[in-house]
Amino acid sequence: MQDNQTLQSIRYQRGLLSILDQLKLPDESIDIPIHSVDDAWKAIHTMSIRGAPAIAVCGVLSLAVELHHSRSKFESIAAVQHFVTDQLNYLSTARPTAVNMAEAAATIIDYLIPLSNKQVDLLLYIDDLLDFMEKFLEHDLADNRSIGRYGAETIRNNNPTPKQLTVLTHCNTGSLATVGFGTALGVVRQLAANNDLKLVYFTETRPYNQGSRLTAYELVHDRIPHSMICDSMAGLLMRTQPIHAVVVGADCVTANGDTANKIGTYQLAILAKYHHIPFYIAAPTTSIDLDKKTGAEIVIEQRPSREMTTIKGINIAAEGVQVWNPAFDVTPAALITSIITEHGVFKPDELEEKLLSLQKNVST
Repeated sequence: MQDNQTLQSIRYQRGLLSILDQLKLPDESIDIPIHSVDDAWKAIHTMSIRGAPAIAVCGVLSLAVELHHSRSKFESIAAVQHFVTDQLNYLSTARPTAVNMAEAAATIIDYLIPLSNKQVDLLLYIDDLLDFMEKFLEHDLADNRSIGRYGAETIRNNNPTPKQLTVLTHCNTGSLATVGFGTALGVVRQLAANNDLKLVYFTETRPYNQGSRLTAYELVHDRIPHSMICDSMAGLLMRTQPIHAVVVGADCVTANGDTANKIGTYQLAILAKYHHIPFYIAAPTTSIDLDKKTGAEIVIEQRPSREMTTIKGINIAAEGVQVWNPAFDVTPAALITSIITEHGVFKPDELEEKLLSLQKNVST
């Protein structure tokens, strides 16, 4: 069910869930057991697990574990429905900007009533519900593989020469941010697999260093040619080196294509626009919220000041300094070349129409 060729942020079998503690990387590889929804909420909120797709899968599977072990406590299907709904809504509060958890919650809640109409036995109802929740694991990996293929093909077709390409990415969007393979880093992996990648530059991604801690860990692990830069070096890099594309992930994409992603993405998009470099968002459709019409509706999470002023518990700023530490910024659709999804590659201004058409086709 899981991808054994790349790193795993999530390990699961029915009744058992563990996650790779990303706060300990790259120094230590330590798995954290997740026994309950409360365990998952804490892990998501503290960023022991992060990346919008991984957050959703971890949250859903934590509920599956708790439901599996407490199945004998429920007296009715209605009680199961109430418990599942409450827990999913609670999980969605752990990191509200990452829309995938809320999307997963809505999908499961929408499934509860139809399932009760076809399954009246309580224990069989729980088993069927567990089967449904466990599919999030395999769906995420399949979606990432498709994103990688579509993205690599698009970047290659837009750059028929030279033989090998150089790209820039930001934050961590690989196996550690998903079930496996990754979104934007999945595109990089696919370019490398196709022998189309010369080099990937990646930012250290301050203030929490997801680039230097996590993306570096993945690229070294997979032996993909790479070079890390400080966030503040991107402008000079684009002016002096051949960069054929910038590809980043997303925590929330709105109907018009505005995209919330790790802080620092917006400035990369502005720089890419100035230097005439295509700027791509790579994200599953579960990261797209068509109920939000523009980026102005996205709630931007504020993180603790210590994440900016300390590294590994060591102060790097003057004690008492005041801090503004938003976790994300919003890149306007006008700066985005295309959005790479598991269903294809779309321009921001066609995104809503294309997705609504896909949803209509699925429902019929």
